[in-house]
Amino acid sequence: MKYVVPLARFFFALIFILAAPGHFKSDTIGYAAAHGVPFPSLLVPASGLIALAGGLSILFGFQARWGAWLLVLFLVPVTLSMHNFWAVQDPAAAMIQRIMFEKNLSMLGGALLIAYFGSGPWSLDSRVKCCCHRECTSEPGPVA
Repeated sequence: MKYVVPLARFFFALIFILAAPGHFKSDTIGYAAAHGVPFPSLLVPASGLIALAGGLSILFGFQARWGAWLLVLFLVPVTLSMHNFWAVQDPAAAMIQRIMFEKNLSMLGGALLIAYFGSGPWSLDSRVKCCCHRECTSEPGPVA
């Protein structure tokens, strides 16, 4: 059971890390522009950097609370602007956007949990706490 938390961090962070490079592609920037995103050539790559930084922070458990807040900063505007299913006329497209909206809400919930509880055991945060406070045991514990 001791590997459940790092495995969960890996699965949670993976979508942000894998999606980040796409934010630098002209197709993605054009898609965002079509959705009315202002300054898409600036904001879309910036959102990719935010998603990548937050994802890597959570993956490694380094400053994971800050990383989680970066993902909240990423998810709220992206969810509202890119997955506004209520404004889509085509029923099939609206259903896809609603699913994407709900997926983002669930990821927002996960990010808020990490922002509150931290990275947990087997993270760089727990190693730093362990080494700095001389509370080391054979296994790193959760960050308080």
